[in-house]
Amino acid sequence: MANVDEEQFEEDDGNEAALALCSDGRKRLFSKELRCMMYGFGDDQNPYTESVDIIEDLVIEFITEMTHKAMEIGRTGRVQVEDIVFLVRKDARKYARVKDLLTMNEELKKARKAFDEVKYAGKEATQG
Repeated sequence: MANVDEEQFEEDDGNEAALALCSDGRKRLFSKELRCMMYGFGDDQNPYTESVDIIEDLVIEFITEMTHKAMEIGRTGRVQVEDIVFLVRKDARKYARVKDLLTMNEELKKARKAFDEVKYAGKEATQG
C-alpha cells in the first residue's frame, strides 16, 4: 500500500511541474496549429500537452532568433523579406520553402487582384 501512495505522490509532483512550466505567464500562440501539424506528421490525434508546449517553445525560440538576426542585417531595426532569405540561403530546405511560400504569396496576390477587378467590373455593369 505504501508503494502505491509513493507512486501517486511522484505522479502529482510531475503534474505540478508541468503546470508550472505551462503557466509561465506566456500565452500559448500556436498550440492548435502545432497539434494539427504533429498529427499530420504521424503523432497521435491528441498529442501530449507537454510535447506541444516543448515544440512551441522551440518554434518561438527559432522565430525570435531569426528576427533578431534579421534586424541586425540590412536596414537595422527593420525586418524585410530579403533579410530572411539571406539568413536561410545556406540551408537548402529552408531556402526552397521560403522561395515556394514567396511565389505562392505573389500568385495569391495576383488572384485576389483579378478577382477584385472582376467583382468591380460586375458592379459597374449592373449600375450602368
